[in-house]
Parts: sequence; structure tokens; C-alpha cells
Amino acid sequence: MRVAHVITRMIIGGAQQNTLFTVEDQYRDYQDEVSLMTGPTTGPEGTLIPRAEQGGMDLRIIPHLTRSISPLNEWRACRELIAELRDFQPELVHTHSSKAGILGRAAAWKLKIPTVHTIHGAAFHFGQSPLHYRAYIAAEKWAARRCDRLISVCDAMTHQYVAAGITTKDRCDTVYSGMEVEPFLTPSRLPVEVRKEWGIEPHHIVIGKVARLFHLKGHKYLIEAARRVVEAEPQVRFLLVGDGILKAEFEERIAELGLSEHFIFTGLVPPERVPELIHAMDIVVHTSVWEGLARVLPQGLIAGKPVVSYDIDGAREVVIPEETGYLLPSESIEPLSQALIELASDPEKRERFGQTGRARFTDQFRHETMTRQIREIYQRVLDDRKQNKR
Repeated sequence: MRVAHVITRMIIGGAQQNTLFTVEDQYRDYQDEVSLMTGPTTGPEGTLIPRAEQGGMDLRIIPHLTRSISPLNEWRACRELIAELRDFQPELVHTHSSKAGILGRAAAWKLKIPTVHTIHGAAFHFGQSPLHYRAYIAAEKWAARRCDRLISVCDAMTHQYVAAGITTKDRCDTVYSGMEVEPFLTPSRLPVEVRKEWGIEPHHIVIGKVARLFHLKGHKYLIEAARRVVEAEPQVRFLLVGDGILKAEFEERIAELGLSEHFIFTGLVPPERVPELIHAMDIVVHTSVWEGLARVLPQGLIAGKPVVSYDIDGAREVVIPEETGYLLPSESIEPLSQALIELASDPEKRERFGQTGRARFTDQFRHETMTRQIREIYQRVLDDRKQNKR
């Protein structure tokens, strides 16, 4: 196949890793001709561009495809995408993320190229102003009519788009976001070595969170819940993996609560180090208030760790209460404290939840499984297009 993937930016994030795995699998395992088209990638979230460059596939930087909204830039980015697509001449375009999803589908529609779009997370979400919320729904409705199929990273995304009147269920497929599962099954370094590196003692119970230090990721709720957790279980340490614009603010609040010795910030780490850090944890917590399906939840379970998450979007598809972890009301503090205290004080429950999750989700989240399912969707789209031309 000859496929162009379009995404706004290649930061170190779930949607970006999902996209890169798909591109790499197509290029390496299926010998597809693939192009990755993305905007400039800078900032504290890190970049996957060097890995994409090393992969050998066609990589094209779209100068005006940026995250910030500017009507002039969107017009320029769309023209740039049209020019690159004309040059590459794909059989099919696969768009990812909100802005690239809109502009990429517009460009492909103009060129009459079949298009698939992945919903990694709803473009309209908690925390937006009513104006932005309605505008994104309107834009998604417009783009959905210019798209052959929609792929959701979890069933919850399909439900949200159908409920908003953007599309119908029969036009959507769920393909869970794949990853390299082997490092989560068997880490490259012993957990005791990793813990020692970060000053974590053998008797400490480590509660870890992997996410950018950014709005909507919910770190502030974990910080507020931490005081009661530490009062009940003083041996607890919180390991926050990631960096972002809110680090200084979080450090200040932690100091105000007198909890500085209980929190460890790793800063930005390469994606290949995430598995060893998760293995160094005893509990994985994720308190985002908006997310398609956070990759760290299946990652934690595949590593054999119990998970605690707010009941948002696709979390309930892997966080099974009393089987793999705890599912809590969004933005809650007291239930979060209680769940973490219960797991911190019960090693048998931690082991049982983690092993159940590992057995249940390892194969489902292999990136090879994801890419195979995505290519099957491509083939159906191309076959349908051919059929309709007859």
C-alpha cells in the first residue's frame, strides 16, 4: 500500500507513539510505501522526529502545521499538505490528532484521496469554553463527511462522537492503541536498580504517574490526595514521570503541604525508559480529566501493576473495578486517597490486580495487532472505493 499519515506534531505522547508504530510496522513488516507528514516539533514535551528520521521512511515537515490556532496558518498548512500529497500521491491518507485531522481530511478530500481518521481523544472536551466546544464539534462534523472511516482508540470515543451527532456507529472501528509490550513484560533493568537511582528505598511503596506536567492531566488532584495517603502510609513515595509547564507550580504546592520528600520528579525521559520506571512502581495512578485511553493504563497492567484511574473516556475498558484496579469519579480527592491507601497497605491485592491485567491485556495492546487491524480497515476502504466506481 502507499499511505500518507498526517499528524500535527511528533511530541513524546500517546497519539504520536501510536502513529509512529503504525508507520514503522507498515514500512518494515509490510513493505508499504509510507510518508509521515507533521508540523515542527519543539517544546518541553520532547520529540520523536529523530526516531522517525532513523526509521528510513519518507518524513515531511509541514512548516505551518502548528498546534496554536491561526486562520492564516491553517490556510497555509492546508495548501502545504495539498502540495505534499500531490507529490507523494498516496492511495490513502490516514490523519491523526485534532488539527491535522481537520486539515488533512480537507486536503485529501480536495484531491479525492480515500481517508481514514483516528480519534485518539475527542477534539471537544472538558475544560473548553462553550464557543470552542461547539466549534470543534462543528469542525469534526464537517471533516467526518469527508472521511471514509473513523478509527477510535477505545469504544468510548465512538460513543462520544455518535452522541455529539458527528458520525454514526457503523462508520467507526475500534482499534486499541498498540505498543511494544515486551519491555513491559520484562524490563531491561532490575526494578531495585532503578529505584536506587532515584533514591527509593526497598521499604518504600511507589505510586507512579506518567504524563506531561500539563493542564487536564490531573496532577493537582493527586497532589491534594497525597497528604492523607502519606498520613496513613508514611512509606509511600510518588514518582512523577514527565515534564511540562506546570512543574514549578506543582513543586511549590507540594512544599506547602510539607510533602517534598515524598515526591520525585524524573523530568522528561526517553520513551524506552518508561517500562523500567513503571516496573519500579508498586501502583500506577492516572488522574487525567480528559483522555482517549491513556496508554499508561495498559502499560501498567502489562507490567503487572494495579491501576487507579478516574472514570473518564476509555479508562473503564481496562480498569476493571476489583479485578485490575480502581475506577473513581473524575476530580475526586477523598476516593482517590482511599483507593491508594488500600492498595499501598495490601501487597496481595496489588499482585492479584496486576497479574489479572497482564493476562487480560498483553496481546490486545501489541502494536503488531494494531497495525494489522488498521491495514485491514485500509483494504476495506480501498475495496469499497473501487466497488463504488463500477
